[in-house]
Amino acid sequence: MATFLRLLKETGARIGEALRLEWRDLDFERGTICINNPEKNSLPRILPITPTLQAMLRSLPKRSKHIFNSAKSTMQSNLRTQRNSLALKLKNPRLKQIHFHTFRHFFATMLYAKTLNILRVQQALGHKNINNTMIYTQLIEFKSEDYEVQIATTVDKAKRLGEAGFEHYDTIDGKHLYKKRK
Repeated sequence: MATFLRLLKETGARIGEALRLEWRDLDFERGTICINNPEKNSLPRILPITPTLQAMLRSLPKRSKHIFNSAKSTMQSNLRTQRNSLALKLKNPRLKQIHFHTFRHFFATMLYAKTLNILRVQQALGHKNINNTMIYTQLIEFKSEDYEVQIATTVDKAKRLGEAGFEHYDTIDGKHLYKKRK
């Protein structure tokens, strides 16, 4: 369970995507994992994984082509049991609110906080539509580094943003990202 949760935290994968991962989806030399079977009509993606997660994955038994050999319902039941036990032991009922999808939200929130690049978050989550990505980042409040972010796909839009005080800070898939402090 620890390896599974760490994978969700580091990659933002959905539970079904993680359960469908195969050993051939891992590239230990490059330190990446490939989500080849995305859910919800998302895009496949290659994501970095830390040496710690790599070591945890290496220690798992290779009983089949899949990395994790449990059913979704079994994993959810195990998480619920461990989560409830921990909530009781630590006297913290908020721990009962943690679900597998919570790790996807955490991943998206941390990636956005680190990069302030909504397109990078969109890519990492495999979303085709930026509006889906915005659901994950709308709750973020940055106190001292609050930015308004805009995307320019044309020279005219880039020029208008520059004139309005926005600064260019990244380009992904031909889309230019601009930011300005609020």
